[in-house]
Amino acid sequence: MPRAITAFSNPLVKATQRLRDKKHRRDAGLFLAEGLRILTEAREAGRLPETLFFVPTADDRPLVTALVAATEAAGGDAIETTPDILSKLSGKDNPGAVIGVYREFPTPLDALDRSAAAIWLVAERMRDPGNLGTILRTADAVGAGGVILIDESVDPFSVEAVRASMGALFTVPVARARWDEFRAWLRGGPGQLVGLSLDTSSGYRAAAYAAPTFLLTGNEAQGMPDHMAAECDLLVKIPMLGKADSLNAAVATAVMAYEVLARTERSA
Repeated sequence: MPRAITAFSNPLVKATQRLRDKKHRRDAGLFLAEGLRILTEAREAGRLPETLFFVPTADDRPLVTALVAATEAAGGDAIETTPDILSKLSGKDNPGAVIGVYREFPTPLDALDRSAAAIWLVAERMRDPGNLGTILRTADAVGAGGVILIDESVDPFSVEAVRASMGALFTVPVARARWDEFRAWLRGGPGQLVGLSLDTSSGYRAAAYAAPTFLLTGNEAQGMPDHMAAECDLLVKIPMLGKADSLNAAVATAVMAYEVLARTERSA
């Protein structure tokens, strides 16, 4: 049975609000997700919050009721609260009807099954949580096996990254590794490493892709380091026909992912 919390001074409200901070999130091993759509997708993927804050509304009542029931059935805590407290927890003036506190679920690199998909997305030192969220959504859309974050990339469990992923964080495995760890794992089995680069004459539509393809996107500002480019089996570029000299990293990843998907579907 849900209990009610309506005071900002409540210790659980304060502890939950602190999860917006990276240090507290890391120490607790917990993260926040907000919005009915995201939490519903998480529930459908088998992920339920340890604590669910909700505000009953007429329009969303059936979905909210389903989340409350599933959370409590799994041993979680359902808290009926106020829009003001949800706003305090989310940092937004107009929060959704629900906010969930989830246990982090990192995926070890060795737990990935490269035979599970023809496409994998690899991001090197991705710093922008919005870009990471978009890459996660792209991975979900193209049926990628997962996203692998190389070196010092943004935390996929940050509030901003979770929000930008629109639920894809719960449906796409995310592994984090140092470059040398990833390189050793990659070369331990089949897989073509394809890098996005402007320093090549090979157009992305003329290249040949072999499954599984690991699509490597470099850092937003600095691009791909030379030693990583040298490790790639194939470097390709997306032509720039206007005044801009490059695409946003997440957009370029999406363009490439759909090209690889089209090729692998035709060759299947």
